[in-house]
Amino acid sequence: MTFSLGPRATSSGYRLAAFDSIGSTNAEALMRARAGETGPIWLVTKAQTAGRGRRQRAWVAPYGNLASSILEVIDTSPGVAATLSFAAGLALESALKAVSLEACVRSSGSDDVTFRLKWPNDVLAGGRKLAGILLEAETVAHDRLAVVVGIGVNVAAAPDGMPNAAVSLRDLGIDIGAEDVFRALSEAWVEFRDVWDQGRGFRSLRRLWLDRAAGVGQTVSVQSGASTISGRFDTLDDDGCLIVMTSDGKRVAVSAGDVYFGTAASIGAT
Repeated sequence: MTFSLGPRATSSGYRLAAFDSIGSTNAEALMRARAGETGPIWLVTKAQTAGRGRRQRAWVAPYGNLASSILEVIDTSPGVAATLSFAAGLALESALKAVSLEACVRSSGSDDVTFRLKWPNDVLAGGRKLAGILLEAETVAHDRLAVVVGIGVNVAAAPDGMPNAAVSLRDLGIDIGAEDVFRALSEAWVEFRDVWDQGRGFRSLRRLWLDRAAGVGQTVSVQSGASTISGRFDTLDDDGCLIVMTSDGKRVAVSAGDVYFGTAASIGAT
């Protein structure tokens, strides 16, 4: 099976560049943007050898997993562009629900897998990391902003030795290929990208995201550099920051960090 866009993505003008193997789809997308590519274009592979996650961490992608990036060159500020990651999370959660339901129907199984969005950029299944998102942006010609949203999904295998437990679709009993996940993702991206609407629709996205969020109301610890903020995960603000209600009643807005919930929150805070 080969990678292909869904019909809505095709009719909306999206293009596709698929690779047998590549170092990093995000790096390739940024290189193309510097050379004049304006998108929208998806770059996708089942074998990524030099992927990276947040804070330049390695993103391990065994063969058969999905590594993809969407490149769009837009006229907006970096701060507004950053909220596009919430559209990506919603699109990914929607795509995963669609393919898992399809797989369950084919196998006459039961659709009992729930996917949750973990701030700021993960998708969880059963509390374990299934997928991650990395948004990068830089200014290109004519002061426009090249935005690349990298989306990786553990389809065939989950990497070992990660800071947090990981899981794959195969581990969950969902027999589906990376090509199927990508096709569904390309369709869902169009839907939630349209809701985002250059940042004007972020309040709608925020409500949808919170409905699917992991850990709302739970004990949370957020590590950002050398500092740790602990309390209760209250909500997101209108900029997409995580709001932590501390034990002394203060509401603290966190713009970036590693999040730990429940009993893991006390471990993460040590």
